[in-house]
Amino acid sequence: MIRHIVLVNFKSDVSAETIQSLFDRLADLRSQLPGMRDFDASPSISPEGLEQGFNHAICIDFVDEAARDEYLVLPDHKALGAELVGLAEGGLKGLVVFDLKIG
Repeated sequence: MIRHIVLVNFKSDVSAETIQSLFDRLADLRSQLPGMRDFDASPSISPEGLEQGFNHAICIDFVDEAARDEYLVLPDHKALGAELVGLAEGGLKGLVVFDLKIG
């Protein structure tokens, strides 16, 4: 299994409704990708305060690397990814993407 993690530093003027709409549309990609298992996204709830400006996270589990790779080239993912970059503070600098192998 592959866990795809995205940390986001949204611009301060991006509304909670806009963020939730984006998250909902990303979650809906499961209908196009049978290999996309779980989707979770939320603001940080850590009491440690170590987010370094990254205020939200997205976590997607894929059955394998092939499913993750299919997701990465999906036209709807590319469109939503471009929207995410536009909403992030500093564009790409407002994102961290990390994939890890589980199991």
